[in-house]
Amino acid sequence: MCEKSNLTLKEAAAYSIIGINKLRDLTSDRNCRFVLWVDNKRLIKRRLFDQFIEQEYSI
Repeated sequence: MCEKSNLTLKEAAAYSIIGINKLRDLTSDRNCRFVLWVDNKRLIKRRLFDQFIEQEYSI
């Protein structure tokens, strides 16, 4: 999973220990930099997601 550049919500939840529902909330924002939409499927851009996590104090 560490080599993948884009993660599904389930993979991102396991990777970050953030719940899927919270990830859905975060990625529903139109200004979310780390989400990639492929049709109706959300993918998390891992590198940008890591940067986001490092900058946040709490989620």
